[in-house]
Amino acid sequence: MSYHVDRFYTAVSVLAGHGHIKQRLIKAYEENLGEIAADELPVSVKQAFSDLDHQMHRVTPLNGEGPICASVRKMSVAEATECAISVVALYGEIARLGDGDQPKLPLDGRDEPIPPFLVKSN
Repeated sequence: MSYHVDRFYTAVSVLAGHGHIKQRLIKAYEENLGEIAADELPVSVKQAFSDLDHQMHRVTPLNGEGPICASVRKMSVAEATECAISVVALYGEIARLGDGDQPKLPLDGRDEPIPPFLVKSN
């Protein structure tokens, strides 16, 4: 989970930097969030991340540009701002959850996290 928190933190840092919102959104998503799969995230943020990912891949790229660049290019400034707000909100939720979304295994009356290799994925 800390990997995802770090990725979102870095994306938020890029969004808070200098430059036009569209340029910052492209850089934040391409460099930090583009390789994250929604299934890797806590259940409470999967749908919101899937919606954001859909927004960032909704336009077919032309002339060698990537899908993220093409999609953001077609967005209005207001739409790009909403996507940036979504990134910040997702970061807040993932950071708040921390490792608390990990299943627990009762051992001798103690709640211990289940090692990731023992958790069956869907």
